Amino acid sequence: MKVELVTSLKRQATKILAELHESKEPVLITEHGQPSAYLVDVEDYEFTQRRLRLLEAITRGEQDILEQRTQSHDEVTNELQNKIARWSE
Repeated sequence: MKVELVTSLKRQATKILAELHESKEPVLITEHGQPSAYLVDVEDYEFTQRRLRLLEAITRGEQDILEQRTQSHDEVTNELQNKIARWSE
């Protein structure tokens, strides 16, 4: 992973961004010798966010199973049929 000083980012933002888009590798930005932020490509960031939302949904589903907040296929089908019947009245 590439590491850049925040002062380098200020002076060479265009160059650093061009290299980021080409390599797709995150850039660690440091301030006073300490990690401060990551600079990542937009597509990679959005992909990571989608993956995170999916993992969170899976975790919620697993928790629902553990807490027995589930319905059988037949229960869901009957519930949907009842709702459809009420809508068509």
